[in-house]
Amino acid sequence: MSKESIQAAVTNSLEKYFRDLGEQTPSNIYEMLIVTVEKPMFEAVMALADGNQSMAAEMLGINRNTLRKKLQAHGLA
Repeated sequence: MSKESIQAAVTNSLEKYFRDLGEQTPSNIYEMLIVTVEKPMFEAVMALADGNQSMAAEMLGINRNTLRKKLQAHGLA
């Protein structure tokens, strides 16, 4: 899956979300999206890295301590 495919999936999901809201005003979209996407992203990267946090942090382009905090926040550590 290319970067463009991932972007298209996010765009399609958000368009469906907005349609499903009907006349309700959306709020906190940024936080909702980040929380929704982070956990499966961390799960997939940790699986690819065979649980190696240093390798996963490098793949993600973040500090290992940041990764550890995020994993704990999502109940993955």
